[in-house]
Amino acid sequence: MLELVTNKVHDENRQGEVFSPEMDHSHSHKKKFYIESYGCQMNFADSEIVASILHNQGFGATRNYEEADLVLINTCSIREKAEQTVRNRLHLFRQVKRNKPEVLIGVLGCMAERLKSKFLEEEKLVDIVVGPDAYRTLPILIEEVEGGQKAVNVLLSREETYADISPIRLDSNGVTAFVSIMRGCNNMCSFCVVPFTRGRERSRDAQSIIKECEELFRQGFREVTLLGQNVDSYYWYPASSPDGTPDSNSQAGMTEKPVTFAMLLENVAAISPLLRVRFSTSHPKDITDDVLHVMSRHENICKYIHLPVQSGSTRILQLMNRTYTREWYMSKINRIREIIPDCGISSDIIAGFCTETEEDHQDTLSLMELAQYDMSYMFYYSERPGTLAARRYQDDLPEEIKKKRLNEIVKQQNRLSQISNKKDIGKVCKVLIEGNSKKSSADWMGRNSQNKVVVFPKKGFDFVKGDYVDVKIEESTGATLIGTPYMP
Repeated sequence: MLELVTNKVHDENRQGEVFSPEMDHSHSHKKKFYIESYGCQMNFADSEIVASILHNQGFGATRNYEEADLVLINTCSIREKAEQTVRNRLHLFRQVKRNKPEVLIGVLGCMAERLKSKFLEEEKLVDIVVGPDAYRTLPILIEEVEGGQKAVNVLLSREETYADISPIRLDSNGVTAFVSIMRGCNNMCSFCVVPFTRGRERSRDAQSIIKECEELFRQGFREVTLLGQNVDSYYWYPASSPDGTPDSNSQAGMTEKPVTFAMLLENVAAISPLLRVRFSTSHPKDITDDVLHVMSRHENICKYIHLPVQSGSTRILQLMNRTYTREWYMSKINRIREIIPDCGISSDIIAGFCTETEEDHQDTLSLMELAQYDMSYMFYYSERPGTLAARRYQDDLPEEIKKKRLNEIVKQQNRLSQISNKKDIGKVCKVLIEGNSKKSSADWMGRNSQNKVVVFPKKGFDFVKGDYVDVKIEESTGATLIGTPYMP
């Protein structure tokens, strides 16, 4: 679909991240699994579900693939670079298998669905191929492979949400966690492969979402991010009893009508004022005033919206099948600013989509100026097999033009980010401490409500990870705010 150059929507610090449970009991298990994850946050959340399923089958996690009985890669088909990285890893694991023939190698996720025949038959790289909706069948597939067969299940589902599975959390920071609220996507954006690899949209049981968030809070987590390909289209019908009346076990506020995303957001925020709530990702056509008003009412719902625009040209937006115009998108930005004046806004932007002219490109640059994004995830277009664009349009722009336009977009965003951060100098913001600063263990790192990284010193203050701290911003870079704890 896209090639990313900077400010990556796929967190490059997490690409290839190895699963490690928050509490390691792998020594008590007879078999061990090793899993690497690539792609978006949905994939990392899925790895936690897979870990839970394997744990219940007697597998313990390991960070060392050489001692694993089962090696898994959770894959992404969004970018060509991601696919090549996965192939390189598979070749490495196949070499490991030469020394340990009994080890099983499996591919999970979006590449599994798209390239099943290549992996199993042509390249003979793997033993198991499992799509995003088939993780429950992993134990059966493992048994089949141990019996001498290759095993594959990439069937897509209209019902699967894994609502009843409690994910085993990655040992990231113990403060922030991701909670999947829906799966799949109904938006047939012409550049995107997700609807074909993750299936149609379906929403998870609202009660199970709230229960999971409550449990995370009890475990000490202080921030949850509600995840979905398009969270604003979340829509769940409450369970009914056999006579058609609402289930008596349904939670208050969820018994008489379907649950919208605004309602879900409000219920999660009500768990505790100490639990921060974020969400990702929003589609401009679906985010509602109800959601904005809920955000405005609750201090613990972060004032940050990721609202991908993709292009500032109405003509290109139509080719992308984004279902809105440049003017409509800007009216939505203005509405956000009206209801939540201090809201941080970020975006996704694609340079060099099919037939894009210099005028179209300038429309994108001018829209960025109008929207005043705090940050953006910026890509240049590369055709992904199976998408509508691959079937309908010619990828007709030379790569050097794509890269030139992307560099101009990046330069524009860097300037806007610096302007945005400089506006915060002198302000006091509430920061949730996530851990040590990457550059120095003498400093804490956290994020404010607008999702900006804030760094401040430890010395002289008695704070711990997971604390909320008021920080006065004293300086900034293009990506970070720097300050000191504020004691009025």
